Amino acid sequence: MLGTKKWNSIRWRIVLIYFLLVFIAMTIVSVFIVNQLEVYQLNSIRDNLTKTVKDSGLLTSFEVYDDLTSHSKEIQNTLDQGWKNSFQEEMSIVDTNFTIIASTNKNIIGKNATELLNTTLLTTAMIGGKQAEADGVNLANIPIKNIAFPIGEAENIIGAVYIRADLSDVFNFLTQSKLIFIRAMVLALLVTVILGFFIAKSITVPINDVTEKAEKMAQGDFSQEVSVMSDDEIGRLAEMFNLLRQKLNITLAEISNEKSKLETILCYMADGLIAIDLSGGIIHANPAARQMLGIVDPDLESKNCNDVLKKYSKIFHLENLKENCKEGGGQEIFNYGSSAFAVRYDRFRDENDEDVGIIIILQDITERQKLENMQTDFVANVSHELKTPLTTIKSYTETLMDGTLEDIEMAASFLKIIDTEADRMNRLVKDLLQLSRLDYKQEKWHKKDSNLIWLLRAVVTKVEMTAKQKEQHLNCIFDGEQGIMVTVDKDRIEQVLLNILSNAIKYTQEGGRIDIDAMRIDGQARVIVTDNGMGMAESEIPRIFERFYRVDKARSRAMGGTGLGLSISKQIVEEHGGSIEIESQEGKGTKATLVLPLAPIRGQRNIE
Repeated sequence: MLGTKKWNSIRWRIVLIYFLLVFIAMTIVSVFIVNQLEVYQLNSIRDNLTKTVKDSGLLTSFEVYDDLTSHSKEIQNTLDQGWKNSFQEEMSIVDTNFTIIASTNKNIIGKNATELLNTTLLTTAMIGGKQAEADGVNLANIPIKNIAFPIGEAENIIGAVYIRADLSDVFNFLTQSKLIFIRAMVLALLVTVILGFFIAKSITVPINDVTEKAEKMAQGDFSQEVSVMSDDEIGRLAEMFNLLRQKLNITLAEISNEKSKLETILCYMADGLIAIDLSGGIIHANPAARQMLGIVDPDLESKNCNDVLKKYSKIFHLENLKENCKEGGGQEIFNYGSSAFAVRYDRFRDENDEDVGIIIILQDITERQKLENMQTDFVANVSHELKTPLTTIKSYTETLMDGTLEDIEMAASFLKIIDTEADRMNRLVKDLLQLSRLDYKQEKWHKKDSNLIWLLRAVVTKVEMTAKQKEQHLNCIFDGEQGIMVTVDKDRIEQVLLNILSNAIKYTQEGGRIDIDAMRIDGQARVIVTDNGMGMAESEIPRIFERFYRVDKARSRAMGGTGLGLSISKQIVEEHGGSIEIESQEGKGTKATLVLPLAPIRGQRNIE
C-alpha cells in the first residue's frame, strides 16, 4: 500500500510528465531529422547523377547515332574508356527494343532490360521522353536508386541511359544516425528523469511539508508552521497556510473560550437546563437539572426523554413538547414529591433556521411558593390579629356610646378592656415594625462587651413576679458572680432572654419548675432554659420560628402573645452570629438553648 502511494505521488507524476514530453519531442525531432537526411541523401545522389550525365555530354554523344544497336561496340568502348573507372554506379544503354546493348556491368550486356531493370522507368524515358527515377532493391536485396534518361528528343528517341546507384552507404549512414539519435534520446531521457526528480522534489517537498503539518493540525496540534523557502506559488501557499493556521488557531481559541464560558454558565446556573433533539434524545442536562430531578445516571445523554423524564410529569412527553412548541413554546408548573417546579420550553434552531431540538428550563419554585404561602398566611394572620382587638374596641366603644357611660364601674371596666386591646395592637405594630427593620437591615445595633450573667440576672428579676403569681420555681443554676463576656446589643439580647423566659412561664403550668443555666463551651456562651411545662409535638418544632405560628392558637392569644416573639428573637440572635435551638416533648416540657459567640480575649476571664 505504501509503495502504491509512493508511485502515485505527484513527484513521480511530474517526472513522468517531463519524461514523456522529452521522449515525444526527441522522437519527433529524430524522425524528422532522419527523414530529412534520407530525402537529402537520396536527392543529392539523384542530382549528382543527373548533373554528371548531363554535363558530360553523354546523351548528346549518343544522339548522333541513328541506331544504337549497330553502334553497340563504339558505345561500349565509350563506357569502358570514359566511365568504367571513374563512375562508381552501374550505367547501361538500352535500345528501343529494350535490349541492353552496352553496360559497365559486363554480365548484363545483351540481356532483356525488362527482366533486369525497371520497365516503368524505361517506358517513361523512351516513350514519354522524360527523365524518371525510382528507389528499390535488386535481386541481391541491395537498396538501389534507378534513374532513366531518354536519348534523343520527342519522336527521335533512340534509347535510354539507365543508371543504378547503390544506396547501401546511404542507408547505413541513416541507420547509424538513428542509433546516434537513440543514444542521445536515452541520455537525454536519463538526464530528464534526474533533473525532473530534483525539480519535482523542489515542488513536492514543500507540499509534503504542508500536508504533514495539515495532518498534525487535523489531530489538534496548531503549533505547526511551514517554512517559506521561495517567493513563487509554493512559497505563497506556505504563507497562506501559516496565515490560515494563525487565523484558525485564533478562531478555535475563541470558540474554546466561548465553549468554556457556556459550559461554566450551564454548570453553575441555578436553573436546570435540558436539551433534547427532535427524536427525543437527551443532548445535555446540566448539574442543576440533575440535582432538581434527582438524576444520578451518568449515561443520561444516551437516553430518550420519554424514558427518563415522563415519570416526573406528562409535560415532558415528547409529543406534548412538540405540539406546544408549535405555538411559540410553553410554560407550566408541576409538583414532584415535596418540590414544585416551573418549566419553560421552546425550540432551538441551527444556522439554517431549521428546528434541531427543544430547550427545557427548570426552576425550583418550592421556596418561592413557600414564601408566597407564608406571605399569604402573614397577611391573613396580621388581619386576624388586628381584627380581633379592633372588633373588641369597636364593640365596647359602641356600648359606651349607647349610654353605659352613666354606669361608672362598667364604663371603667370597658375602658380598661379597650386599653388592653389597644396595648395589644400597639405591641403587634411594634413587633411588625421591628421585624421589618430586621428584614431590611435597618435595625440600629449598639454592640459592646457585656456580661451575659448580669443580663440574665436582670431578666430573671423582671419575670420573678410573674412566676410567683403562678407559683412556679425559677431555678438559677448558674453562678451569679461569674463573668461570661459577649459582644452584644444589650437591649436586644435582653429582649431575647425575656421572650424565652416569658414563654417558659406562659406554657408551664402552675407550680411548675423552670431551670436557668449559663456556661462557656467550645468558645461559645450558652444559656439553657428548661421547663417541665406542656411541651409540643416534635412535628411542631420546625415551625415555631415562623411568624404568627402558634402551637395552641387559642391559648396563645389568651396569654397575650402576638406570635412574633420567637421569630424576632431568632433574627436578633443570628445578627449576633448566634443561634436558638428548641427541644421539646409533648407533655414533658421544653428546652431552649441560646448560643452566642464569646467576646474576644475578655470572654475567657471570670469577672469578680
